[in-house]
Amino acid sequence: MNSNQFQMLINGELVSSSDTFSVENPDTGEVIAQVPQMEPAQVELVLESAKAGFDVWSQTSLAEREALMLKYAEVLEAHKDEIIDLLIAETGKPIDNAEYDFGMLTTCLRFFIEEAKRVDQPVIVDPDGRFHHYVQRQPLGVVVGFLAWNFPLLNLGYKLGPALAAGCASIIKPSQVTPLASLRCAELALEAGFPKGVINVISSNDYDVTNPLLTSDIPALFTMIGSTNSGIKAMRTACTSIKHFSVELGGNAPVVVYDDADVKKAAQNIIDLKFGNSGQVCVSPNRCFVHESVYQQFIAEAKAHAAGLVLGAGRQEGRLMGPVINEKERTRIVGLIDSAVSAGAKVELGGAAPADRPDGYYLEPTILSNVSTDMDVALQEIFGPVLPVICYSDDDDVIAMANDCEFGLAAYVYTTNLQRGMKAANEIQAGSVCVNEVHYAVHLPHGGLKQSGVGKDCSRYSLQEYLTNKRVSVLIGD
Repeated sequence: MNSNQFQMLINGELVSSSDTFSVENPDTGEVIAQVPQMEPAQVELVLESAKAGFDVWSQTSLAEREALMLKYAEVLEAHKDEIIDLLIAETGKPIDNAEYDFGMLTTCLRFFIEEAKRVDQPVIVDPDGRFHHYVQRQPLGVVVGFLAWNFPLLNLGYKLGPALAAGCASIIKPSQVTPLASLRCAELALEAGFPKGVINVISSNDYDVTNPLLTSDIPALFTMIGSTNSGIKAMRTACTSIKHFSVELGGNAPVVVYDDADVKKAAQNIIDLKFGNSGQVCVSPNRCFVHESVYQQFIAEAKAHAAGLVLGAGRQEGRLMGPVINEKERTRIVGLIDSAVSAGAKVELGGAAPADRPDGYYLEPTILSNVSTDMDVALQEIFGPVLPVICYSDDDDVIAMANDCEFGLAAYVYTTNLQRGMKAANEIQAGSVCVNEVHYAVHLPHGGLKQSGVGKDCSRYSLQEYLTNKRVSVLIGD
């Protein structure tokens, strides 16, 4: 790989810059590419080009938008293997996870343009019969999207899909940690034939340079996926003019395993989600509350299922778990493990960097028992392959324990009692609650409560955030 491969897409052209920054492969720790470091003049150019692109795209018919979006999905799929290789190189993902990540981009393109055909424009009754009132849905404007590093192409799809379908122009900044596959996908947008300025994808690791994307009065919507701290800072920076916000931020998902749960299924389900993408998932189970009567059984089932994981990236065989993203993150996560152990937690599995993987940023899949709710590992979002298991009894209010958290993104409940499951789902403060099986899909709304953000990704509710609600009243009689 070389720096000539990677350019930004601005105003329908591929552009470089005078400076670059490096991207590492977390599987090996090696620098694999240099990407453009955006320049201040390019920030002004991309804002103006997106503004002009919006003027064109917002007037483009839904049928024409559909043709281009579907063509783009086909172009991407024609380059699938190449894109997935880039994704694996910059993230350290196993092949199945990388294929899912890529697949969500094309899925979002197809879903949102189909959903755009179902946007309703309701008529409102006039009490006196003098007016015909209706609600008109129109494209909102220029969208600026800052993306997270954990699912680069899924995140791109979450933002580009509804923006394109609604008729908005986009300025997308992938994470500086994982920009490669996204920049290649931007390049392929040229093959699809979008009008210039409709899709702009830039790269930078210098927020002083890119902050004008937030402070400018050109963007109508700022959207991002990232940590709560990053979201707060970005929203504060952006409050220089009136804008819409849609931000999916941190999580600290609780799991409640009741005494009547199918314990083996619950353990396997939670292990699969916890160690998927090496725990670097916003909806990853973080605080696993298990009733004392099934606590030891759950630990045993979880250990048995997690023990079958093999550390590795890419197209290797087996149930793979890749590395964490970099040494800084690995050091932070090991610190949470060590802090918990010193406070009385027990390492049931893993707990350290593997001695037989000196290269890259691997961390053993880790299960901790005897965890208490006041430990940092339960208070903070782990974002790594560590499952803390907390024992509770009938004397505890487990729903209150689950809700005792500033975040509210996702939650999981396991019980064979339908009434208990429905009650828990009703009372847990989270944007999504899965009962007895983990399930996410593009047609289901995804977003958080409390400090986990505002707005939605996926579903028709996301598309609505890229559209206006304009009331029109036409006098039809005196």
